[in-house]
Amino acid sequence: FGIATDENFVITTTNRKEITEDNFSELVQDGVTLYLLQSVDQMLLSATKERIDFLPHYDTLVKSGMYEYYASEGQNPLPFALAELIDNSLSATCQNTGIRSIQIKLLFDDSHGKPAVAVIDNGRGMTSKQLNNWAVYRLSKFTRQGDFESDHSGYVRPLPVPRSLNSDISYFGVGGKQAVFFVGQSARMISKPADSQDVHELVLSKEDF
Repeated sequence: FGIATDENFVITTTNRKEITEDNFSELVQDGVTLYLLQSVDQMLLSATKERIDFLPHYDTLVKSGMYEYYASEGQNPLPFALAELIDNSLSATCQNTGIRSIQIKLLFDDSHGKPAVAVIDNGRGMTSKQLNNWAVYRLSKFTRQGDFESDHSGYVRPLPVPRSLNSDISYFGVGGKQAVFFVGQSARMISKPADSQDVHELVLSKEDF
């Protein structure tokens, strides 16, 4: 790598966790992307890109078709699809100490590309691992590894808390992806964790699939 013998450097994950002798076996696994930096908080001079490969979660087979939010006959599915799209924002802002801001924008100006639905919030943001987990079809938010909502084995929704104000809209980790491809052809998620200077971006499209 052209590193001088007297030069200090660190190796980190894309979540800026430094690789050490103690956590090497935990953090360094097949397919993981690493940064070689001068310091953990070093600014990146250019964007980095990695391809995410994953198999469909087993729930695709064992629960396929059971929880389709727009399957009921006689109902307009669009409101359900829009509700699913704000589920991540509800989850991300649920622990805000200040104002919770969630915006839904409908963009129809062809000069900026194809029409789009944009959901913008001021939540805690997602790491690259959390974005990866979101991409896995039918991977429930209650069982996602390394996610901030992974331990919900005994979860019971508090009765005084309206479902519209928490993150219970999507129970099975399927709604967000289905909503995207029910409404349009692709999804672009841009997120910056509150404690990081890095901005992570995930793109899913029917064309790529």
